[in-house]
Amino acid sequence: MEYGSEPTQYGDPEGMPEDERMSDAEFRTIREWLGVSVEWLAAHLGVSTRTIRHWEAGKYPIPDGVRLEVERLEAQTGEFVGRVVDALLDVPDPVVVVYRNDDEYRAAHPEVGFPASWHRRVIARAAMEVPALQIIYQEQQ
Repeated sequence: MEYGSEPTQYGDPEGMPEDERMSDAEFRTIREWLGVSVEWLAAHLGVSTRTIRHWEAGKYPIPDGVRLEVERLEAQTGEFVGRVVDALLDVPDPVVVVYRNDDEYRAAHPEVGFPASWHRRVIARAAMEVPALQIIYQEQQ
């Protein structure tokens, strides 16, 4: 695949208006808000890390299919944050475990395809809504 070319599975859908194209700044901001690395997002989208960097630098336009996938990840993350908040709001002295690295996170939650950095970001967002939430590493239980 040529760098910056549109991945087949995330190309521009028919009839997508040009004014809905995701900006380079929005793309990077959302990636960072999600807590995922350039490497993780590249692997998830099936593109090179260089392509992600080029999109973030504004060198190439971000395909609308990529925008839709990033928005899907953003919505999925928001739903997960909501479930965490709902589960912890009425718990006295709430404690939640985070993981130092992807191996620890995958071992504990093999069903989740996101990296440990995403999980820590989700918990940080939940902590903004759950009073006195204590965040610990797994071995501190």
